Amino acid sequence: MPGVRDISAEAFIAAYASHLKRSGKLEVPTWVDIVKTGAYKELAPYDPDWYYVRAAAVARHIYLRKDVGIGALAKLHGGRNRRGNRPSHHGDASASVQRKICQSLEKIGVLEQGPNGGRRISQDGQRDLDRIATAVVEAEREDEEEDEEEDEEEDEE
Repeated sequence: MPGVRDISAEAFIAAYASHLKRSGKLEVPTWVDIVKTGAYKELAPYDPDWYYVRAAAVARHIYLRKDVGIGALAKLHGGRNRRGNRPSHHGDASASVQRKICQSLEKIGVLEQGPNGGRRISQDGQRDLDRIATAVVEAEREDEEEDEEEDEEEDEE
């Protein structure tokens, strides 16, 4: 049975983000359309569904590791802090955004607090993510089969 490790991060995050949005269980704060995701940013994200995408990325990251803290997530989702004519440095993302995403995922039962601090994936969350990964692999297989059938039809003509 394929798991989260077996598929590309891009495909899994897109599928899980759409699942979170469709289910409607994830509690999205009211400020998501105006907040910047880091102090080094100039504007808020253009994508209106960025909260779901970030939540999916956080869930995948915590799935692949044991206990992950907010600081590690802030560092992971950080980027280049452009400092004018001085050299650029790494800037961490907003820890508040990461914390709110973790709290939202905890409310729907995907994450839980670890005994030594940090967050970890819950059993229900692991089952959920594995189910999404399996669905993505099956969809990719179906697409490949359809492409092969189309190629065979073109070869016959």
